[in-house]
Amino acid sequence: MWPCFFIFTLAAAVGIHFWWRQKFRRQQRQALADIEGFQRRQQQTTIDARAQQQVLFNSMLEGLLLLDRNRKIYLANRAFKNLFSIKTDLHGKTIMEALRLHELAGLVESVETKGQVFDYEFKLPDMNERWLQVNAAVITNSAGEREGTILVFHDLTRLKQLERTREEFVANVSHELRTPLSLIKGYVETLLDGASGNPEVAGRFLKIIERNTQRLDLLIQDLLTISALEAGRMKLNLQPVVLRPLVEKIFSDLKPPADNKSITLVNQLPELTATADASRLEQVFANLVDNAIKYGRAQGRVIIGGKKRDDGKIEIFAQDDGPGIPAESLGRIFERFYRVDKARSREQGGTGLGLSIVKHIVQAHGGEVWVKSEPGKGATFFFTLPKESKE
Repeated sequence: MWPCFFIFTLAAAVGIHFWWRQKFRRQQRQALADIEGFQRRQQQTTIDARAQQQVLFNSMLEGLLLLDRNRKIYLANRAFKNLFSIKTDLHGKTIMEALRLHELAGLVESVETKGQVFDYEFKLPDMNERWLQVNAAVITNSAGEREGTILVFHDLTRLKQLERTREEFVANVSHELRTPLSLIKGYVETLLDGASGNPEVAGRFLKIIERNTQRLDLLIQDLLTISALEAGRMKLNLQPVVLRPLVEKIFSDLKPPADNKSITLVNQLPELTATADASRLEQVFANLVDNAIKYGRAQGRVIIGGKKRDDGKIEIFAQDDGPGIPAESLGRIFERFYRVDKARSREQGGTGLGLSIVKHIVQAHGGEVWVKSEPGKGATFFFTLPKESKE
């Protein structure tokens, strides 16, 4: 009996052992599965968190760059990539690998030393002359150890362009004012020193003074006009305007300077009626014809023509047969005070604002203005006006 009981007990023990072993293995496999599931969830949480960060950062207008403790890119938002025209993934690259900018790499080193850098400006080495402003700071953990660096980029290009335009404008206005003022001052001092006693000399000096005061008045009027146009303060009195007689009036007013160069003024405008402000349109024609006379060749022709386009708009041109405009100047010809040949332009007189006024008046009417020219073949200025009124 005892041998049978022993055998039965031993068999039961072996069975229990294998049962517990299988159960342990199942529990072990379940535990491993739970761990792997937890790790996957943690990884997914990290991925989701990074994706959420990326979405948030991509909504920013400023360029954002996050570097890890090894100075490798952890995150770069869409605005940053657009600033540097980058299409590829930057994650894990250094700044030198991604951008090849030694100045920016040096800035990162400076930030790690100083802790932060504000309002740092640098120019991108490309042909478009782009300027960026960078604010950067070190990211630290609770123990004060450096975890990485954050850099925020702001595009300063437009501000730099506006600042340069302002500086050029002030310089040009100062020059245009200084020249006639200096002449007036000089001749007035000469008259006060005794020249007023000589009627012939005094008369000649007074005519020079009068001419330069008129030049100052013209400059001030042009400055006020373009200021009002650019600010949108000028009100247009839109009425049906017959164009051909308006051009004839301008030709009559500008006949003396045209005769001085033996230039023939040709009115090729057909019978067209535009919806426009007659007085402002007169300024447009006067500036274009005056410009064509100044820069057209002696014994040449200045032609005003036009047509009604298929879209109903009226297209007008002013053509001269002068030296033309270089290709590099065509894009700037309508800028305030821009001169293709500064020395020659100032000899011809004028304020340097005529073509800019033309552009703004035409645009105020809802039209467009452009120029076509080849060196040695003259220049043709075009502009459009709204559809002619229906009566």
